[in-house]
Order: sequence, then structure tokens, then C-alpha cells
Amino acid sequence: MSESPDENLERAVALIRQAAARKAQIVALPELFRTPYFCVEERCPRDYTEPLPGDVTSVLCSEAKSLGIAIVAGSVYERSAEGKKFNTSFVVSPSGELLGTYRKVHIPHDPAFFEMNYFEPGDLGFKVFDLGFAKVGVLICYDQWFPEAARALALAGADIIFYPTAIGRVTELPCFEGDWQHAWQSVQVGHAVANNVVVCAINRVGTEGSSTFWGGSFICNGFGQILARGTETAGLVVADVDLGHSRYSREGWRFFESRRPNQYVSLVSEKD
Repeated sequence: MSESPDENLERAVALIRQAAARKAQIVALPELFRTPYFCVEERCPRDYTEPLPGDVTSVLCSEAKSLGIAIVAGSVYERSAEGKKFNTSFVVSPSGELLGTYRKVHIPHDPAFFEMNYFEPGDLGFKVFDLGFAKVGVLICYDQWFPEAARALALAGADIIFYPTAIGRVTELPCFEGDWQHAWQSVQVGHAVANNVVVCAINRVGTEGSSTFWGGSFICNGFGQILARGTETAGLVVADVDLGHSRYSREGWRFFESRRPNQYVSLVSEKD
């Protein structure tokens, strides 16, 4: 992404049109697609916040209506009417209607990912948006490490979970744990399998400051099969998905019927 929000939006629109030409019904964008990943710095000298609804929703609602497609608008740096700041995604229907927003719930704070300096934790809960032909949910980047979030969306009826993301390697920091890209993909594929939902992970590419974003965007079905995968360069990742396959897998493995909610009390406890 460049320093220009307008330039980044124009590039996103061009790619949306290319995806529509390839018969995509839903197009999703990366996290913070209008700006550089400014959270690389502890303090960014430029204010990238914008209101929602605003210019970006107007442009993407118009594109969705013109092309007859749904758009999952990655995320932008929202400034609320109350002056709070959130990392926020929004979903647009094929008729151009703004269906609603999701504010990132889990906020990381690590070297080169200083997000607590910029974002409040989301306060809208986990939401499912009905596109008519599919029900979709959105979780943003760091949310991907929390199985509770994916399960909440699946229980609310999501057929597809989109994960707009900005994750990569930090040049100065050793990676003692192992291959983070492998872990990143594996945990999201696990959410797909455990919940029998399609997962679409849309990651940033390129080097910004000390961070190199590894790309590797992918789409997997409701039993973890990778249907399409991107590279380290910008472009489209397109796949046909069969929602009937997800329902078949869920009915066959009975993951939801076999749940024991009365045994999960500790999952919502505030105690250590």
C-alpha cells in the first residue's frame, strides 16, 4: 500500500473489477487496505482515521451495485462519532447496501505491531451478514488465533469466515518458535475443519519499515482442503466453493451436535 489512501482505494477498485470479470460473487480485501501498515511505528505522525459510513463506503457500495457482487472491505482505520478509533471491516451486498461493520476484537501489541497505541478493542461483537446466497462473518488478523471467535461465528450461522490480515516477518527479531507462516495457515485451516466453514485469509504483501508481509492468501473448504493460494506479490486469489460440502461434513462429523456447553464454563471465566 502507498501513502495515499485514494491511490490505494483506486488500486483496490481495479482489482475488484478484475475479480468480477472472473465471475467472483464475493470479493475481499486485506486489513487496512487504504493505508500503509502504520502500526509498525509506536506513533505515526499522520492521522489516517476516517468515519464510517464515509467516502470509502460510498465508493465500494457503488462498485458492488454496478458489478452485482458482494464486497468484504478488509478493514479501515475508523474514527467513530464519539471519537474512538477502531480497526473496522464492513460488508456490502450485491445490491450495493452497506450491511454493517465489524470492529476487530483482539488487539495485538508487539514490536512492529503496536496496535494498542491506535485501536480500541471492538465493541460490536461477532456478526454474521446474510448475502442471500451465503452467510458470511469477518474476523481481522489477530482474531485468527482465537478459536472462540470462529466458533461464535459458526454457531451464529456463518458459511464463510473472512480473515483480512496484515502479518509477516520482522527483520530484527529472531523467530524462536518456528515457522510463523505455517502456524498462521494451520490455525485458520483448523478453524475451517473444527467448524466446517469455508475460510478465506487475505494477507498483505510487501515490505513496510521493519516488516515484510508474506502474502500467501488462501481459500480452504469446510474440511481444510486448500482450494487456491496466493504468492508474496499482489494479485487475485479466486476459487469456487461448495457450501453443500461444508454442510455434509458438519452433518457427518456431528461436531456441533456433540458439543458439551455445560462443560465449557471456564472458557468465559475472567479468572486466571
